[in-house]
Amino acid sequence: MKIINPQTERGPLGSSLPAYVSNGLVGLRLRDLPVLPGVCIVNGVVGLDPERRIEAAAYVPFPLALDLAIDGARLSTQPFAASSLEQDYDFSAGELTTRVDVVLAERKLSLSVRTFCSRSHPHIVLQETEIRSADNATLTVESGLSLDKSSRGNVVRRRLGTPGEHEPADDGALLWESDGGLATCGFACWTEISGQPDGERLRPYDHRGPLQTRFKVPLRAGQRVIISQMTAVVGSLVHSRPDEEAVRRLAEAKRLGMAPLRKMNRDCWTEIWKARPVVEGASSQHQAIIDAGFYYLNASVHPASPSATSIFGLAQWPDYHYYYGHVMWDIDAFCVPVLSFTQPHAARAILEFRERGVDAARRNARSYGNQGLRFPWEAGALTGEEVAPGRGEAATHALHVSMHVARAFSIFADVSGDRRFLEERTWPVLAGVADFICDRVAWREGRPHLLSATGPAEIPAPPDDDAFSIIAGRDVLERAVQAALDLGKNAPSIWRATSEALHPLLRTDNAIAAHADFRIDEQKGATPTPLAALFPYNYPLSDESHDATLALYLSHWRDYVGSPMLPALYPVWASLWGDRRLAFKLFEEGYAAYDAGRFHQCLEYRADHPDSRVRAGPFFANIGGMLTSLYLGLPRLAVRGADPATWPKQKITLPAGWRSISVERLWIRGEPWSLQAAHRSVAELKKI
Repeated sequence: MKIINPQTERGPLGSSLPAYVSNGLVGLRLRDLPVLPGVCIVNGVVGLDPERRIEAAAYVPFPLALDLAIDGARLSTQPFAASSLEQDYDFSAGELTTRVDVVLAERKLSLSVRTFCSRSHPHIVLQETEIRSADNATLTVESGLSLDKSSRGNVVRRRLGTPGEHEPADDGALLWESDGGLATCGFACWTEISGQPDGERLRPYDHRGPLQTRFKVPLRAGQRVIISQMTAVVGSLVHSRPDEEAVRRLAEAKRLGMAPLRKMNRDCWTEIWKARPVVEGASSQHQAIIDAGFYYLNASVHPASPSATSIFGLAQWPDYHYYYGHVMWDIDAFCVPVLSFTQPHAARAILEFRERGVDAARRNARSYGNQGLRFPWEAGALTGEEVAPGRGEAATHALHVSMHVARAFSIFADVSGDRRFLEERTWPVLAGVADFICDRVAWREGRPHLLSATGPAEIPAPPDDDAFSIIAGRDVLERAVQAALDLGKNAPSIWRATSEALHPLLRTDNAIAAHADFRIDEQKGATPTPLAALFPYNYPLSDESHDATLALYLSHWRDYVGSPMLPALYPVWASLWGDRRLAFKLFEEGYAAYDAGRFHQCLEYRADHPDSRVRAGPFFANIGGMLTSLYLGLPRLAVRGADPATWPKQKITLPAGWRSISVERLWIRGEPWSLQAAHRSVAELKKI
């Protein structure tokens, strides 16, 4: 089945979010009119948030700025001169194309602008603009970096030549420092125009001025002119002198050229798309939003990224009010398991960021009087330390974060089959979190209890015995014991003893209680966290408790959908109940209804939810939950050691109308495998 791209968007942006183009290291938000600078976020480049004054993702200078003028009439100052605006997004190659007609000084130009972030050379962003003129004119072109108000920081140094070289390697390089001096980012730019000589450089005397190149281009009616822009973007987590490294990265990109780089980028995407989940029987609309979710997640991660990815990838738009580009547990819980199959090297990079924060997690645990590793609620890109704003209530009570981090390491080790990774990287994290769990529980009357711990439902008074945390903690303890056996290590006896005694509380109807003294009508009582016992944790329940838990929380889905994250898992839970129609309805209500605006950007909240104050997306807790359901939940794959062919456990039930889920190629144990999951059959994983 052909990849389903979004429909062509026509006319002004309106209230929709701008297009998001990324390779996982550099992310761009591109406005509908190319001469209006968008925003750029670079993985690992942070500054002080202007309001909360905490570490936050920084908007760096926009690296593909472009302006056009005829006889002093500049498009950037009169965007109303544009008409017939169209945008196409080719998800198969990560390319956005904008077409627009403009009239400057009574002369008509037709523009076609193609923008992409290279996956083969992830520090390089590229743009190619084709211009056709209906009249003779002299066109002024300005290209380079935009230092507008969105990039809060300072220019540290700027140069237009290459020291020691007769011919400059680029149009110029610039070192920018974020607000608060938390990070720096280096840029090197190059622009060429087909058939035109090099342009003069603006304000070479101003070492803090803009980095721009100006060209005077004589146009003849009907003539085609192509403007090619390349910019190298390097953050200080990658190199201590990032502007100098940017020059080297750009030199290689120039040597290769625009067309070869475009082909290499498309080839990278062709490989990634082989892991696309195809749902036979799904409507084209549903397959389109599945494709969009697959695209945005894979576009937001890269093996070269030093600081994992945030809940919005590199897409956060300036009007949003929360998350600040921090790394949240949702990435570990719902994105790493998927990426372990689709982009294992990118999944490893996310885990390496967590590994970099192990010392911080150990200090964090000790600061609360505990042993082991306690990972933060909101991890900062620089050190992996806690950077939650203000009072940070969740930072104090959300113990389940550490469990998701440890589980992500374990799942990656199982999927990759990399014994060295298991021993050197997974084992220290699993052991550290297992120690933390055992130290944190309180034993009463021969049973461990988890006191004052919240799950995803962040309620004011932290409850005891949160089911979500208990189920996740038990899973981690079991994985730690098994890893010790696999590696020939001695697991502390308390791990097994705690694991065997740690269980969620049951109500009188035998359904799992969300926590001690739980009432379904309490604040956020409909939050379906107890259903996580069934998926993704495969917790062993009696048939009676299994059915009672499904019956209780599925009956309250209307009170919860519209919220972020967990609604994307509802189709799996409904399928475990055997209700195909409900599973289909909950895919529509719990995921498809979050799709809004241009280019299928899955929003954090459904637009009809009372907490939906600002359109914000693509939101990876929702996307990751949907993809986790397609790869693992609906096919009933239990990823836990042993032979991957044994991971499928039971016959599956798919949403109404869906006949099968298939994946051409997944990476398992370093080799290509395929997945075929047909309704009423046991899914098949086969080595290709």
